Amino acid sequence: MTGFGRAEHASEGIIARVEIATVNRKQADIHFSLPRELGELEAGLKKTVLGVVSRGRVNISINLERASGNDESLNLDPSRAQALEAAFIELSDVLNRTVKLEASDFLRAPGVITFEDSGWDVEEARTAIEPALSTALEKLVEMRTAEGADLKTDLLVRLIILEEHAKVISVATPKVVARQRELLHNRLREADIDLDLNDERLLKEIAIFAERCDISEETTRLDSHIGRFREYLDSDEPVGRSLDFLCQEINREFNTIGSKANDSGIGQNVVGAKTELEKIREQVQNIE
Repeated sequence: MTGFGRAEHASEGIIARVEIATVNRKQADIHFSLPRELGELEAGLKKTVLGVVSRGRVNISINLERASGNDESLNLDPSRAQALEAAFIELSDVLNRTVKLEASDFLRAPGVITFEDSGWDVEEARTAIEPALSTALEKLVEMRTAEGADLKTDLLVRLIILEEHAKVISVATPKVVARQRELLHNRLREADIDLDLNDERLLKEIAIFAERCDISEETTRLDSHIGRFREYLDSDEPVGRSLDFLCQEINREFNTIGSKANDSGIGQNVVGAKTELEKIREQVQNIE
């Protein structure tokens, strides 16, 4: 799910600013941007984030500064800067045309302008970062909760449409076997085959054929899956993966119904249901 949270916290002369942005993704993919000398904090901070976020790409930017002033010192190497300028002059002579030296060239050249390490103490930084991260996560959750409420409303509307298709199929279910049995008898008569309706083998084959056309089990499981889907939507726990799995199971039941029923009316409802189900699956990918 998408979301954003920002917070800052001052502790022992250090100000920590944390920004968290999330975008949709099936799995949890967490990326930190923080001073390199504080890399050892990443594992613990990641654990904190995973306690709140279970799906999505999470980008976390952490910036620190001293409450008293600048964090880092800038150093200039005059000899390297002069050497770079001399190289451009020489290059102009070689090419017989003026090659201009821009300010960006000095910034890109290694060693010309450098920044000293901030010298952050890990434990001091932790005391400022952790509260800021917790507050930013709270704001992130607020935004994602609002989005989740909108998604729930949309899913419930689509689920009603899905239930309507399932209801039509369920009503037609008792007629499927009888219709298929009648079609089989008609085809046998049209083929001018002399049948002995008391033949146990024939009766057994007809019964097997009728059973293969029976979709009552599929419609029962379909109702169960849809009911469970509603229960998950009312849950306060992360249910994205569970809903994704239910979508697969619902799709499987509709596929089986369509292939077994061999009925144009049921087939139309299967197509309509699967079209709506695909929209539901797209939305489910956004759910925590």
